[in-house]
Amino acid sequence: MRELFVEKVIDTTGEFLDNNQRIKLKEILTEICLNYHIEILEQNKKQEIQKNNEEILKKFISSKEIEGCSVRTLKYYKDNITKMLDTVNLPINEITTETLRNYLSNYKNNSTAGMVTIDNIRRTLSSFFAWLENEDYIVKSPVRRIHKVKATKKVKETLTDENLEKLRDTCSNVRDLAILELLISTGMRVGELTRLNISDMNFQERSCIVLGKGNSEREVY
Repeated sequence: MRELFVEKVIDTTGEFLDNNQRIKLKEILTEICLNYHIEILEQNKKQEIQKNNEEILKKFISSKEIEGCSVRTLKYYKDNITKMLDTVNLPINEITTETLRNYLSNYKNNSTAGMVTIDNIRRTLSSFFAWLENEDYIVKSPVRRIHKVKATKKVKETLTDENLEKLRDTCSNVRDLAILELLISTGMRVGELTRLNISDMNFQERSCIVLGKGNSEREVY
């Protein structure tokens, strides 16, 4: 097809180009068409890789949904894995340990992410590639040789009695004060409090059942 196109163009130039000019024009057109053809092939290959990776990722997310992962966790999985796949632009079965090491290193250097965030991404990728191994998409997970990222552990500061009183003073109604006192006395997370129902409260025992991470219930007092 490319050769036929070039020949037709050359045939139309016979009246105003000499033989040497036509030869040079043929060389230029042949090179342009060849490069264009290569670009199209590369683009098609990239789209095919992206489509296949998206289909596999969709199956992984579905499996995690069946396991009971929250919507927030599923989105975190999808966003991080999609970003990795788009960056490396390789078929899943061609992604190596070195590829992922370079990805994590570049991610750290090109963003403000801390070591805890980098390790969270590593754990997400580990879960994904372990699933790929179990489902026989790959022979062995490339994340196995990427060890846990060490991060500095900081002691969390607690609110002083003075700060607690300042918070109490800012409450403009009984509802806000009740929310604040419940958080202080039980130590529950804000997300756990927002999912709390009246039926979860035991006023006689001064306790309540909260739904925490991983959809696990626990009792707080």
